[in-house]
Amino acid sequence: MSTPTETSVSSNAQASSPAVSGIDILNTGWGEQHKEHRFGSWMPRLMWVLLSRSWVRLPIQSFLIHHREGPVLFDAGLDPAINSNPDYIAQKIGQVLLHRIFRFHIEGQDALRYQLEAAGVAPQDVQQAVISHLHFDHVGGIADIPNAQLLVSETEWAQLSEPHPEREWILREHIQIPGANWRPVRFEPTSDPLLEPFGGCHDVRGDGALVLLPTPGHTPGSTSLLIRSEEIPPILLAGDLAYEPHLIWEDRVPGTGNADQLHETYAKVRGLRDALPNLVVLTSHDLQAQKHLAESLH
Repeated sequence: MSTPTETSVSSNAQASSPAVSGIDILNTGWGEQHKEHRFGSWMPRLMWVLLSRSWVRLPIQSFLIHHREGPVLFDAGLDPAINSNPDYIAQKIGQVLLHRIFRFHIEGQDALRYQLEAAGVAPQDVQQAVISHLHFDHVGGIADIPNAQLLVSETEWAQLSEPHPEREWILREHIQIPGANWRPVRFEPTSDPLLEPFGGCHDVRGDGALVLLPTPGHTPGSTSLLIRSEEIPPILLAGDLAYEPHLIWEDRVPGTGNADQLHETYAKVRGLRDALPNLVVLTSHDLQAQKHLAESLH
C-alpha cells in the first residue's frame, strides 16, 4: 500500500502576506522505470524498452502552491484507474508497451483529491493548475479539480491535433474530458535579463511570483514554473525536464525526449542558477524532492 506523503514549507507569518506562503509536495502513487529511461543509455529507446531488466523507483508527484490569492497546482499526477482499468490505455500496443516501460503502484487513496484534502485544501478550491506537459501521469487528476483553469503551453496543446498523439503517451480521452477548462498559453517576450534566455514567459498570477517558462526537451511544449516570493528561496518546478536535478548540472539527458532540446534547455537552467545561486530545482519524479525542499529552507 502506498502512503500519501506531503512536505509542507511555510514562510514566517508577516504583517503583509507573502505572495507564496508554502508549498506541499503531493504523492499520487509510485512507479518503477528502467534505469536506462531515468539516466540515459547508448541504446535506442525501443532497444532498452524491450531488453532492459533494471528497474528504479520513482514517485509520481504534484506540487501544491499556497498563493495569497488561492491555491495553485503544478501538475495533476496519476489516475489510480490506470491499475484498476485494463482499458485505461485504449490502444492495444500501448497496453503492451506500458508494462514494459513502467510498473505502477497506486491505489484509490492515492488519488489527487485525497492528497489535496490531506494538505488542507478542498479540491474544488483549486482555481488554477499548471500542467507541465500532457503525459498521462501529469494529467491524471484533472477531473478532481473541476473548478481549475488548466494552463498548458500552446506548443504542447498542438500535439493533440496530430494524427497519433497516443504514440507519445498523450491520451486525448484523459485530457479532453467533459468540463475541463483548458487554457493554452502563448509565451510573451520579456526584457527581464533573468528570463530572457528562455525566449518568453507567462506571469500566472500577474504579480511576478509564479512565472511559467518554456523548457522543451522531454516533450516539445514542456514548461517549468519559477516561484519567487519573500522568505523562501527561488524555486523552479521543472516537471520531467530531468528525473533528478543533478542530471541537469551534469548535462546528462535521460533515455527519452529530444536530446538536443534537452541539452539546450539544461544550459538555460544552469544559467538561471548562476544568476540565482540559491535556486532550488524540484522535478516531478525525484525521490529526494522533499529532502531538497526542506534543506533549502534551512
